[in-house]
Formats: sequence, C-alpha cells, structure tokens
Amino acid sequence: KKAEKKSIEEVLAGAELAPAQCLWTTEASGSVQLRMDELCPEQPITVHQMFTNSVQKYGKLTALASKRGNKWEKVTFSEYYHLSRMAAKGFLKLGLEQFHSVAILGFNSAEWFIAAVGTVFAGGIMAGIYTTNSPDACLYVAKDSRANVIVVENQKQLDKILQDKLPHLKAIVQYSGSLKEKLPNFYSWEEFMGLGLEVSDQELDEVISSQKANQCCALIYTSGTTGSPKGVMLSHDNITWTAHHASRAGDMQPAEIRQESLVSYLPLSHIAAQIYDLWTGIQWGEQVSFAQPDALKGSLVDTLREVTPTAHMGVPRVWEKIMEKIKEGISRCGYMKRKLVTWAMSVSLEANQRLTKYVIYSLVLQKLHAELGISNCVKFFSGAAPIGNETLQFFLGLNIWLYEAYGMSESSGPHFMSGPKAYRFSSCGKVVPGCRYKLVNVDADGIGEVCFWGRNVFMGFLNLEDKTKEALDEDGWLRSGDLGKVDEDGFLYITGRIKELIITAGGENVAPLSIEDAVKQELPIISNAMLIGDKRKFLSMLLTLKCTINPETTEPTDILSLGAVEFCQRHGSQSTKVSDIIGGKDKIVYQSIEEGIARVNSKATSNAQRIQKWTIIGKDFSIVGGELGPTMKLRRPVVLQMYHSEIESFYRE
Repeated sequence: KKAEKKSIEEVLAGAELAPAQCLWTTEASGSVQLRMDELCPEQPITVHQMFTNSVQKYGKLTALASKRGNKWEKVTFSEYYHLSRMAAKGFLKLGLEQFHSVAILGFNSAEWFIAAVGTVFAGGIMAGIYTTNSPDACLYVAKDSRANVIVVENQKQLDKILQDKLPHLKAIVQYSGSLKEKLPNFYSWEEFMGLGLEVSDQELDEVISSQKANQCCALIYTSGTTGSPKGVMLSHDNITWTAHHASRAGDMQPAEIRQESLVSYLPLSHIAAQIYDLWTGIQWGEQVSFAQPDALKGSLVDTLREVTPTAHMGVPRVWEKIMEKIKEGISRCGYMKRKLVTWAMSVSLEANQRLTKYVIYSLVLQKLHAELGISNCVKFFSGAAPIGNETLQFFLGLNIWLYEAYGMSESSGPHFMSGPKAYRFSSCGKVVPGCRYKLVNVDADGIGEVCFWGRNVFMGFLNLEDKTKEALDEDGWLRSGDLGKVDEDGFLYITGRIKELIITAGGENVAPLSIEDAVKQELPIISNAMLIGDKRKFLSMLLTLKCTINPETTEPTDILSLGAVEFCQRHGSQSTKVSDIIGGKDKIVYQSIEEGIARVNSKATSNAQRIQKWTIIGKDFSIVGGELGPTMKLRRPVVLQMYHSEIESFYRE
C-alpha cells in the first residue's frame, strides 16, 4: 500500500500541475486537484501532449474525411495537427485571451474539429453551441463563456449571432458557404487560416507549454431542461484521461491494432459526440468521416454505406428511427422475403437472448446490414438518454448488440460502459475501470441515487458556485440525480431520474420510464408517451402517434408512418392521417389503444401505478416543436407547460 501511495505522489510530483486547493472551481482560470488514486495513477497530460503522442504513432494515417461534391477529401494526423496549430495562431492573432472562449456553432466538420483543437492549443476554452439553439440561447453561451471569437458554419447560424452586441467578441469566422457581405472583423475560413502566418512557432509554443492538465480547456453547456444552460468546465485531464479509458472500456481499438472508422453526425456541443468523435479519435488514431448536415433528415444511411464504419454511436431516438425504417422496408418486401427476414430475426433474437454467441450466418441479415452500411460495424453504442427494451430487442433480432453507455456532461461522458466484454440486456454496463461509484439512500429494492468518482468528474459549473456545491457531495462525489440498482456482477440498471419521479397525491412513488416504455411496446402506433401524476390523485398520459417527418423543416406531419397505418389496418381502421384519429374520430384506434393500456395496467404493481386517463396530442413531439431537447431527450417540464389545458382536463371533477 505504501509503495502505491508513493508512486502516485511521484507521478504528481512529475506532472506539472497548477497549484490547487480544492477538487472544484467555478472560475474559468481556476485549477483543481485531480482525483488520482491507486485505481487511476496515470500521468496527467494536456490535450496538446495527447495529440503529439498520437502524431508520433499515427502521423501518416487518415484522421478526417470530408465529402466535397462526389469526392472524399482526407487529412492525415500530421496534417490535422499542423492545421490545428495554424488555427491556434489565427486565434492568437485575433486576440484570443487565455481562458476566454471560442464558441463554435455549426454542423460537424473538419473545420469544427480544427477550430476546437486550435482553441485549446491557443490557451482558450472551446465551447460548442447547438445548431438547433434559438438566437437567445446562442448569445447566452457566447456571453457566459466570454467568447472572443465565434466560428459559425453558415449564414443561417451567423444571423443568430448578429442579433445582439457581445461584450468580449473580437471576430467571427465562417467555415462554409460564401460570405454574404464583408463585415469588419469577419473572416472566411481561408482568410482565418492565413492569419496564423504572422504568428511565430515560438510564440505558440510558449502558450502551449504554459498549459496545465488541471486547468479548463472545454465547456459543455447542459441542454438544461429547466432554466438557463449551465457551463460544465472540463479540464485537459478530464478529456485526455476519459478519451483513453472510457473508450477502452467500450473496446475501441488503438490504430496500431486496427484503425477504427466512424461517422460523425451527432451534435459536437454534446459531450457524447465530443468525447467519442473528437477527443477519442485523436487518442487512438481513428478515422472520422463527416456526415452531411441533413444526416438526421435521412442522408445518414447513404454516408454509412459509403464509409462502412467499424463502430457507430446513436442516441435512442436515432436507433428508433432506424428501426422504423427497417420495419417499413420489411413490410414493403414480397411475402416470401418478409417471411424469411422475420424468421431470421426471430432465430437471431432467440440465440442472442440465450447469449449463445454462435452467429447465424443468415444471408438475410448480412444483406440487411450491407443495405444499412453497417456490414463492417462490430460495435454499436447508445447513450445520452434511456433506450427502450423494444428497440434493444429489435436490434438483437438483427444480431446487433446495442452497447449502452451511461454518464453525464459532468462526468466527461461515460462513467459506465457496455461493450463486447461487458454486456447484459437493458443494463448500462459496468463502471469504467479507474472510476468508482456508490449508491446513496438505497431503498428496500436496492435502488438508490448513483454517485460518481473519478478523473472524469468535472471541474465545476462556470460562475455557478451554488449549483456546483449542489452537484457534489461534501466529499466531492458527483450526484447524478439518477436512480439505479447494481446486480451482483456490477452491472448497472437505471430505473429513472429523481426529478422525474412522480409522487402522487396519495404519496405513492412512480417511476415513469418503465410504464411509458411498456405502453410503446404494447402499441406500435405510439411515438411518444408521457406519464403525468405528480401531486395528482391518479396517473394520466399524453400520447403522440407515429407520423412522417417533413424532410425540409424536420417537423412532424399529419401523415401517419407506414407502421402506424399498418397498425390501423390490422385493427380494421382506414385512417392514414393523425387528424383522422384524434379527438375520438377513429373509434377503432381509440378502442385498441384503450385495450393496450388495459394490458399495461394489468401488470401494474398497485392501483396507484395504473393509467386512468389518456389523450392523443395532434402533433408528435420534436426538437423544432420544443418538446425534445437537442439530443432528442424528452423535456418534461416544457411538455407540462405546453399541454397544460389538456392535462388539466384530466383532473377536473
């Protein structure tokens, strides 16, 4: 034990860290003590050190691939590193001050990555902004993070920034599309990259060598289902340690063993894509190909077919959308092929549920994998929100194991990971090696609040001392706000969020997730189900129907999805539109939903857990509608406000 203790003290003595008195800080220029112990004794390094290590190993390998017209343009790790240095010099030339931010507002691209890394090299703090944000929300992040420079993708995003004066802003850089008009301090990407020629290597190297691993280099703004977003401060060590260790827990391979290839399409302002695409890509020499900006409107599959990645991450709603697409494809097949596919899927599901790892070399499934562009894909991850059992089961039927990861922005992403060596159905896997967890206030069923400890735990919320103290307990453990239980083998199962827990007027605790999931599984016509009943006499539910999406606006339409139409036909209804059904117009569909809810209720543990009333909302939930956050997570408080009158009508005597 003594030798171990000494070795950590030695590592700490060897690591040049900024002096720190505390595990947390709320100042952009602050530094923190690192949670180093015998479980995670590794030498802390900066982002620049991580990158130079990778350039030595992976310099000649392709790092980034972008499609321009019909051609994929590739950048090697050596080139990527030099472009990042050029960007860093450009930022210094534009007057980026230490611990001020560069805010990046745009869809995933090589420029996004280079701007992010360049910001860190230049001693600034990178802050991503969701492209779906309103102008007010964009300006909030820019002000809060003291943005000296804002990097925007195009005119549409630029217009949001120009709506107000920003106190610290010195320049704007646009990386795509042509500049509408030449404003002062406004640069195209090419002009910006040329600015760095006037800054010497020595000047940049001095800035780089002054950086310490326990200082802030990135801000992740929590999408804040309530109130203003909070800036999660991440240190160099948070990023470099997590990129190294969490990815290995998910079995991502270093390029010297096999170069991983992935498609980047999820918002980089969110911790999941940022740690998985950007930072882990540098750490292990992965090839990252960028999807088209309309990826989630339907072009993602085309990119996957071209790239054939080795690993793919989606948020649950993405996996649900892929499931819908496949189901539609199957239902369009002729009778024999349809029989064949459903047979192959049922055999595969059964084999996978028995955990017999023999693979059915069913040509049927192989062909389906090829059509989806996932024939080379060996790892599929889901994170950022809870995924339903129906989706997990559907993909098992395709011989696809969805590895669920669980964590939060405040834990630099994953704290628990599933992978080929750690998988259990509907579990988020095991704690990342080197991290710790504890459950507090555990009830009779073994369910308690999950708390985190590790090198991945954030520095603090920028300028928010009270919120930071709320998030950490007196010993510095991070409270997740999630309820979970752990089985005898250390697999974690999340049962719900404390905030989302419904406490009825009768004092009964109800976790909405499992009930909502059960309703969606019983009734394949239902897209979203939200349980209501906090401080109420009984439970009620808002339902939305599966419909098609307008590809231009991403808004839900009035036209039922193919699967929903099939549901109607199976039950003898002719409806093809949402408006054909709602308001009780379609008695048949209402009757079958009533029966489905009765089946869910029959399995309820007590009367208080039964759904007494429900209604169908005229439009499905969406990001544009405001009911879903940028990662398609249900924003419950928003929905409660938006559908206040529908909800009140349940409870009128």
